[in-house]
Amino acid sequence: MQTVSGNFNLTPNESIRRFLPVYLQTLQDFCHNDQVKAGWWSDLETGEPANLNVGERLMLIVTEVSEAMEGARKNLMDDKLPHRKMLEVELADAIIRILDLGGAARLDIGGALLEKLQYNRIRLDHTKAHRLSVNGKKV
Repeated sequence: MQTVSGNFNLTPNESIRRFLPVYLQTLQDFCHNDQVKAGWWSDLETGEPANLNVGERLMLIVTEVSEAMEGARKNLMDDKLPHRKMLEVELADAIIRILDLGGAARLDIGGALLEKLQYNRIRLDHTKAHRLSVNGKKV
């Protein structure tokens, strides 16, 4: 299996461990820099840098997820990218907002994602047996 790096000797798991944090950091920087250039991180009237309001930014992410839910519920196509389902476009918007916030707050979203994926693989409450138990996670 070819990886993004073009190295055919790496297994998919090795590729993910090695490249996911780097690529996500690059994408995070790209998303945040685009939002800064578009003026989303400055006062519209003065041009002064805006304060980081984490709660407000998190609610914007929730809004994108809510719009994705509406698109899925109604099986809608997106109005701006009409060749795509609204579900996938709004999830993409949520990812953009997450990475933008990560960039503004100087978070390591890629590293955290990789560690969380690895942790979830060994979690007892994520095993089929535990999920089938009375109080197990069903979804």
